[in-house]
Amino acid sequence: MQQRHLNREQYFNELAQTAREHYIGYISRFQPITPTTKVLEVGCGEGGNLLPFAEMGCRVTGIERFPERVEQAQAYFQKKGYSGRFIADDFLKYKPQTNEKYDLVLIHDVIEHIPDKDSFLEHLKGFVHKDSLIFWGFPAWQMPFGGHQQICRSRLCSHLPFIHLLPVPVYRYLLKANKETTGCINELLDIRKSRVTTERFEQLAETHGLSIVDRCLWLVNPHYEQKFHLKPRKLPAALSRIRYIRNFLSTSCFYLTRYHQST
Repeated sequence: MQQRHLNREQYFNELAQTAREHYIGYISRFQPITPTTKVLEVGCGEGGNLLPFAEMGCRVTGIERFPERVEQAQAYFQKKGYSGRFIADDFLKYKPQTNEKYDLVLIHDVIEHIPDKDSFLEHLKGFVHKDSLIFWGFPAWQMPFGGHQQICRSRLCSHLPFIHLLPVPVYRYLLKANKETTGCINELLDIRKSRVTTERFEQLAETHGLSIVDRCLWLVNPHYEQKFHLKPRKLPAALSRIRYIRNFLSTSCFYLTRYHQST
């Protein structure tokens, strides 16, 4: 397990820096970000992704199902001198207040954890208006660490690429043999079930009336600049057009979408 998964404030600051350097500019190419912009992040964790938007004067809201993460978000924002609204709730159970619509919605490293993606996308419609932009970021399932095995405590499992693609019995045996906890094993197997690829995401978008405004596939995830000091690198355009193969090479997939008939 990497130190950032234990030191949550470090993780908060790293996420904030990645959002500052890579998300803001990318999103701004398609929609202005101003002090009047209302931003929602679903699955906000400690709120690191939201901090740069708060720094720009945006009104930010985060929904997170783990109360301890919400407490950390509030504490870290207060420490930085910014305000944000953080809600401890399961997004699928949270009902938006009257006129609670957002101009920009961030859904980063979340969709690959959602078992019922259809219900998630339908529920999301209640939080947007006709001009709202939705930013998605997720690792393609087949990429070397698409199974999130980096959360393992054992050095072997946390550093082995592609082990999440093993047959389930072999994968489970490997995790148990390296003394991973039952909780960790169950989480990794749940991620295996709820995995997402570029093809699956684009199919979901079409089914639920989402227009894809832009897609950017990364050979070197922008967040790796903070984690490993690696320079972000986009997947070459020719490779990004090759279905299925691109999933093995896309360490992060950025999508910008809008609903066709948002209300």
